[in-house]
Amino acid sequence: MNGRTTIDVGVAGSLTMIFLVSAVSLLMWSFYRRNKKLLDRNEEK
Repeated sequence: MNGRTTIDVGVAGSLTMIFLVSAVSLLMWSFYRRNKKLLDRNEEK
């Protein structure tokens, strides 16, 4: 180690990151929709 660190993730790392970002985005969107429905239902009462 000469002070420089290089990390080569390659194709597998890129696909993993795409999958993780997509999964987190989908979960956040799902929770947002559920929360919005609950808030709208509470406002009607």
